[in-house]
Amino acid sequence: AGVLAGEDGPGGLVFDDFKLSFWVGNVALAVILLDGGLRTDFETFRTGLKPSLLLATLGVVVCAGITGLAARWLLGLDWPLALLVGAIVGSTDAAAVFSLLKSAGVRLNERVATTLEIESGMNDPMAVFLTLTLIGVATAAHVGTGVTLDVSDFATSLASQFGWGTLLGVLTGLGFAWGLNRSRLLKEAPNGVLALLVASAGLTVFAFVTWVGGSGFLAVYLFGIATHKNARQAVESSLSALDGYAWLSQASMFLLLGLLVTPSQMLESFWPALAVALTMMFV
Repeated sequence: AGVLAGEDGPGGLVFDDFKLSFWVGNVALAVILLDGGLRTDFETFRTGLKPSLLLATLGVVVCAGITGLAARWLLGLDWPLALLVGAIVGSTDAAAVFSLLKSAGVRLNERVATTLEIESGMNDPMAVFLTLTLIGVATAAHVGTGVTLDVSDFATSLASQFGWGTLLGVLTGLGFAWGLNRSRLLKEAPNGVLALLVASAGLTVFAFVTWVGGSGFLAVYLFGIATHKNARQAVESSLSALDGYAWLSQASMFLLLGLLVTPSQMLESFWPALAVALTMMFV
């Protein structure tokens, strides 16, 4: 729908507001991860945590490297830009994972399903880390200043993303659950109002953790898990409304992404780019 409404479609709408698309995409993904976290049982979370962490760190690096190799060969990019392409697209799409596992009739072994859900919620710090690092490398190479890699800075950045995201996500989830359990007014609130409160709290956590330098996406996912574990009865009544928010978020995000696409400009690199996508999917 977004593509058809865009400048190459019958809609003819010229849209190039990348900043708006960026913010809508961030908010949408935060809501989707919040909904996924609120539906994840803590016991199954513990079961899939170890493989998920491995996939969300080393797995993302390997996937980005293979995809970057394909971009280098098929698109003719230099190494910094090719690896940047791999870093951008190499992590799994949380929106797609949660959507398929919830509503498409996919039935997987519990450990496999949990691993996929947790990994898609936790791979953001590594993806952000790789992307920002490679943007710096590509920029330095482009302006001819040479490439100097400060490993300590990168390690600190990664630790900050994971550390603040984990710590604040869990602590705010515990605090919010405590408030839900203690407040009679909240317990008696209509389900729709409670869903608005939960969504607002999740977005506040996402914004604050991002502001202090952590991974807001990881934080809001862990916030959902901690809230569900400690205030299950209060939260579950709002899940149907939150599911609607998650679907609305997906629709809004992909509508704007479709508006940004100009098909006539994609024709030249369509087949090589498709081959890069197939490499990421099947290799």
